[in-house]
Amino acid sequence: MPVIELTQADFESTVTGNDIVIIDFWAPWCAPCRAFAPIFEAASDNHPDVVFAKINTEEEQALAAHFQIRSIPTLMIFREQVIIFAQPGMLSASQLEDVIGKVRDLDMAQVHEDIKTQQAQQGEG
Repeated sequence: MPVIELTQADFESTVTGNDIVIIDFWAPWCAPCRAFAPIFEAASDNHPDVVFAKINTEEEQALAAHFQIRSIPTLMIFREQVIIFAQPGMLSASQLEDVIGKVRDLDMAQVHEDIKTQQAQQGEG
């Protein structure tokens, strides 16, 4: 599946409509972002069931601010609408494959249960 460009207009529908969405926050002037692009695109070819998306932080400043993107590239992964990975910096191809494997292996029922528990505890405090 080709990498898609995400904007504020299609962000929510993309995240809610897909099981796994991997987002690369980037900017055209960023050399590490440009170096990471072919790695990101190759991974999208290897995982056709995963949505790979890029958000240009220059054009989508509201999204970048919402997710508190302070350095780029930043990789963020949603699974079942939950942010399960967020890390600034470029990854190698093998590191990206490792992260994707871990994302696939997550027990999302347990993740959702943990979120409910945390929310209940915060409500008590």
